[in-house]
Amino acid sequence: MMLTRRAVTGAVLLGVATAGLATLPAAATTTSTIQWTDCKPEGKDDPAEVLGSQCATLRLPVDWRDPGGPTFDLAIARRTAKTPSERVGVLVFGPGGPGDSGVDRIKTGISRFSTDLQDRFDIVSLDPRGVARSNPVKCSTDLLAKQPSPIMKSAADFRTTLAYNRQLASDCRRNTGPLYDHIDTWQTVRDVDAIRRALGESTISFHGSSYGTLLGAQYAETYPSHVRAMVLESVIDHSTATTRAFIDDQATAAQDSFDEFVKWCDAATACAVHGRDIHALWAGQLAKSADPFKLSYSVFRLLYEPQWSALADMLASATPEKKAAATGLTSYPLAVFCQDWNLPVRDYREYAAHLQRTARNNQDMRYPGPLMAVSICLGSPPANNPQHQLKVHGLETPVLVANAIHDPATGYSWAQSVTRQLGRYGVLLTYEGWGHGSYGKSPCMQSTIDDYLISREVPERGSSCAAVPPAT
Repeated sequence: MMLTRRAVTGAVLLGVATAGLATLPAAATTTSTIQWTDCKPEGKDDPAEVLGSQCATLRLPVDWRDPGGPTFDLAIARRTAKTPSERVGVLVFGPGGPGDSGVDRIKTGISRFSTDLQDRFDIVSLDPRGVARSNPVKCSTDLLAKQPSPIMKSAADFRTTLAYNRQLASDCRRNTGPLYDHIDTWQTVRDVDAIRRALGESTISFHGSSYGTLLGAQYAETYPSHVRAMVLESVIDHSTATTRAFIDDQATAAQDSFDEFVKWCDAATACAVHGRDIHALWAGQLAKSADPFKLSYSVFRLLYEPQWSALADMLASATPEKKAAATGLTSYPLAVFCQDWNLPVRDYREYAAHLQRTARNNQDMRYPGPLMAVSICLGSPPANNPQHQLKVHGLETPVLVANAIHDPATGYSWAQSVTRQLGRYGVLLTYEGWGHGSYGKSPCMQSTIDDYLISREVPERGSSCAAVPPAT
C-alpha cells in the first residue's frame, strides 16, 4: 500500500546544558522526584536557542542486578508539550550511535521531531550510560590513536589486536570506573523504565533510531505493559547470531547503497565523476590509501543521508586522510558493542576468511564500517547482553518498524527480520528510498509516523512511502 501524506515541518532549537539531581530508589513505582532546571548554554550555544529545554540527573545503580551497590548520574532532558491542553503523554527518544547524546538531541536537535509531536508530547531523552554526561567511557587518547586497523594481513596482526584490546579495556576501565563493565543495553532498558517511574507515567511512547532501536525492542520485550506506542526507525536486528552473518549483512547493505550512488552518478551530469568508471576510480584510491579502512568508513558515512554530491567530490579530489594529534582522555562509546554482541573469531585464518569473502561479494564496500565492531571485540569476555530472538508479548499497540530499502547501516533485511520476530506485535513501514534514518526523509514517512504516535493509527501491513530524491 503506497501512502501519501501532508508535509510537516519543525523549528530549530539549539543548546547544551547542565542539570538538577534526583535520586530514584530501585524499588520506586510512580515517584515525581525529578528536579528539572533550565538547560544552560555551553560553548558557542546561543542562549536564546536553549530556552524551553529542561535538564535533570537521575542517580541510578551502576548494575541493576545489584541495585544497592554503587551508583552513577544519568543525564536526561525534556521539552514539555507546547499545547498542554492537547498533550498525549511522554515520548522518549532512544538515541543511536552508539554514542549519540539524547540530551543534545532535545537541546540542539529538537527539529528532528515535527511541530505536531512537539505540540502534543513531552519529548524526553537521555545520554545513555557510558555516553556524554552519563559517566562516559573514557580512555587514554594516545592509546586510542594506536588502535589497530580491522584490515589484518597476518597472524601477527591478529595477535597484536588481541593484546591491544586487552590493554585498552584495562585502560578504559581504570579511567571510567565501575560503570565500564555495565554499559550494555540490558542495563539501559532499566534506566529508561526508571525515567518512566520518576516521571510518574504509567506508560510511555518511544521512538528509537538506529542503535536506539535495540533499546526500544528490548524495552518492549521487558516492559510491554509500560509501552503506549513504539517506533523503531532504521532497526538493529539483534538476532543476528553469528559473526559471519553480522559481517555479511553489514557489507551487503553498504554495497547496495554504494551501487545506488553509482546509478545516480551515471545518470546525473552534475556528478563530479560522471562518465568515469567509478568502481575503478574507487579501487585505485583504496589501493593507494595508507588507511583503506578509514577511507572506506568516510565513504560509508556519506551514504547515510545520502550525500551523493559530496561523495562524488571526494572521489574526484582524492582528498588524503588526516590524522589528528591529541593527548589526555577521549570518550569511547564503541565499547558497548562488546557487551551487546558476541562476535567471536577463533584465529587469524578465520578472520582472513571473513575479509576474503566480503571482498569477493562486495566490489566496493569490502571493508564495511561495522567490521570494527568485530575487530575491537576480539578477545573480549562473553557479552552481558548477547544476541537473541525477540520475544514480545502483551503490547496494546503493535510496534511500528520503519526502514529505507537502501539503508547503508541497518539493511532492509534487518527490518524485515525484526518485523517477523514481532509477529502480530509488529508492522513494517517501508521507505522506498535511500539513507540511514527515514522519519525525516519524506513528508509521507514523517506524517505516517506522527499519526501512529499521536493517535495510534497503525498503517496497513505492506504500507510504503515513495522515495524522495536526495538533495544534491
